[in-house]
Amino acid sequence: MAEDDLNTPESLLPYDEWTQDALRHVVVSALRHVAAEGLPGGHHFYITFKTAFPGVSIPDRLKAQYPDEMTIVLQHQFHSLHVDEAATSMSVGLSFSGIPTTLTIPLAAVTSFADPEVRFGLQFHVDVPEPVTTADIPAPQGDDVPARPTDQPADVVSLDAFRRRQKD
Repeated sequence: MAEDDLNTPESLLPYDEWTQDALRHVVVSALRHVAAEGLPGGHHFYITFKTAFPGVSIPDRLKAQYPDEMTIVLQHQFHSLHVDEAATSMSVGLSFSGIPTTLTIPLAAVTSFADPEVRFGLQFHVDVPEPVTTADIPAPQGDDVPARPTDQPADVVSLDAFRRRQKD
């Protein structure tokens, strides 16, 4: 290894992110082509995605079976393949154990895409965001806390004035 290779400065531009985005566009182009024209020849796709990624919509039984990652194959028996207008997610109809299912997968959840017919494959780095819980939200402090004197009871409104009175 040359000494210059060890001293390469860290980029202030997100080249890795831009490269990932460009390669995801290749996946979008392939999916849109197949959605419009069908799979040509022996082409078929293996698509692996993070099942816990926000926006992934798969049946609970599949999520239980594949809690981290799942691979689907688009070859002979799939239908209704669609990539949304903004190219942020795809949906596809598949059958699992004879049960027809529509999957919705954000393209940012895809970890790999392959077309074995032509030995083409892409790998993507995917970080699954941790779910936000109420414990993660900080309690208001200082000026953010609404003022309410503690020695005064909360206002209670009686609904009696609004009820219909019965005629005697």
